[in-house]
Amino acid sequence: MKRAWQRGLYAVTDPDLIAPDDLVAWVSAAITGGAVLIQYRDKCAGDLQRMARARALLTVCRERQVPLIINDDVALATTIGADGVHLGRNDAVLGDARRCLGPDAIIGVSCYNDVPRAIAAAEAGADYVAFGRFFPSRTKPQARQADVETLRRAKQCLPIPVAAIGGITADNGGELIAAGVDLLAVIHGVFGQTDSTAAARSITELFDTAGDNRRREAFGV
Repeated sequence: MKRAWQRGLYAVTDPDLIAPDDLVAWVSAAITGGAVLIQYRDKCAGDLQRMARARALLTVCRERQVPLIINDDVALATTIGADGVHLGRNDAVLGDARRCLGPDAIIGVSCYNDVPRAIAAAEAGADYVAFGRFFPSRTKPQARQADVETLRRAKQCLPIPVAAIGGITADNGGELIAAGVDLLAVIHGVFGQTDSTAAARSITELFDTAGDNRRREAFGV
C-alpha cells in the first residue's frame, strides 16, 4: 500500500540539477527525508531517455511506497504505469487524462493564482491543485506571482489537497503551511542542495511543527 500522499513534501525533479546517473539516488534520498510524492519533470531529454529514467524512478518509488507523478506527459505516464500526471495550462485535458490513466490515478492541475480555475479542476475530477509561484523561482523565474490569500480562499472552497510551488525552502514554507497548504512542491530547495535527504527532512519538519502547534491550540496550551 502506498504512503499517504495528501500532506507533506512533494519533491519535483529537474534535469538541470541532477545528472541522469544520479537521479534515482537523489530521489531515494529525498524519500528518506520524508517526501510523500515525487514528480518526474524533464523538458529536455528525448522520448527514449525520458522513458528509461521514468521507469527507473517508478521502480524506486514502488519500493519506497511513494507515488510517482509524471509532469505533462499523459502518454508516458500511461505507458510505464505511473501513479499519475500533473497538467499545466497547455497540457492534456483532465478528462482525457483520466480516461487514459484510470479512476485511481492521481491527477494534479496547475492553477497559478486562479481560484476559479482550481474550483473547475476539482469539479472535473482533479485529485489536487497547485498554486504558484510564491517566491522567486530559479526554475521558472518569469512565472506569475501567486499570493498567500489565494491559498486561504482555495482551502475554504476546495475538497481536495492544495499544493504550493515556487522558490519554497525550509525558511519560507512555514508561512504557506500556516495559510492551509497541504503539499509543498519543491525543486531547487531539495535537489539543488548538497544533501537531498537533509533538505527534504528540513521541509518535512515544517509540517510536523505545524501539527504540533495546532494540537497545542486545540488544547489551549
